[in-house]
Amino acid sequence: MSEYNPNYLDFEQPLLDIENQITALKTSPNASQKDLKKIDNLKISLDKNISKIFSTLSDWQISQIARHPLRPYTLDYIENMFSSFTEIHGDRMFGDDKAIICGLAMLDDKAFMLIGHQKGRDSKEKVYRNFGMPKPEGYRKALRAMKLAEKFKIPVLTFIDTPGAYPGIDAESRNQSIAIADNLYEMSKLKCPIISVVIGEGGSGGALAIGVSDKLAMLQYSIYSVISPEGCASILWKDASKANIAAEALSITSDKLLNHKLIDRIIPEPLGAAHRNYSAMYSSLKSNILDMLNEVNAVSQSDLLNTRNDKLMSYGQFES
Repeated sequence: MSEYNPNYLDFEQPLLDIENQITALKTSPNASQKDLKKIDNLKISLDKNISKIFSTLSDWQISQIARHPLRPYTLDYIENMFSSFTEIHGDRMFGDDKAIICGLAMLDDKAFMLIGHQKGRDSKEKVYRNFGMPKPEGYRKALRAMKLAEKFKIPVLTFIDTPGAYPGIDAESRNQSIAIADNLYEMSKLKCPIISVVIGEGGSGGALAIGVSDKLAMLQYSIYSVISPEGCASILWKDASKANIAAEALSITSDKLLNHKLIDRIIPEPLGAAHRNYSAMYSSLKSNILDMLNEVNAVSQSDLLNTRNDKLMSYGQFES
């Protein structure tokens, strides 16, 4: 049994033994033809085990995948999908929030105003990015970028991946709730197409503040919720360890949200999720973004705004 690896979730640990065997054989200086055949058999076994594990995932396990330490973040997609990116800094009121990335990006020959949450990998970067939790200046920077996109008739593309807006005293003193509300209002009537993709964790108002859109998609193993499963369990049962129960009740996964007509599409992830095959994930996301762009470009601006408004007004309506 291999030593516990923090880059593997608990239910992924059985895969570690097989992958270590493959690595050992690949790096062996005396690998024989027999070893190469063994590698092929181990790869087949690995794929079968991944398929078996991922075919029976609970909503809580999907929540863990959405937060996986190796899952691609906004900057990973920028560096590997877009041919150019020119970042925009600051809100012209207070400062530059590193938890939100904004800038002009080129995807093939298509221009976008790209806005996305950015978490950190190691401890230093996590602190620098405030763990992907924006403050008011982050949302105001995002709104500044959106207004620029509207002026030059560039579609807005947002990548959502945050546990939520930062709840600290300093953020509240600079009107966090108003910054979020302003974005919701302004995005609802922004005169350019808006495409949003939940790439990891879509946490409450912190996600909604860049999530009002004409097309809302989720990666297959992402989540979108008004509260985290742990937070919900702490409130309802005073016990965060019941997060698995809360996750099931919250309907936070892409398939359930699509069924509730709260999102427009699910973007497939490669076998074993995005962190197991970056290039396949980049390709899948890129093709879906371009497809959604074609859909919104086929609609007139007035129809786009009317449809966006109707979509927003339909939320919260229940069928008897």
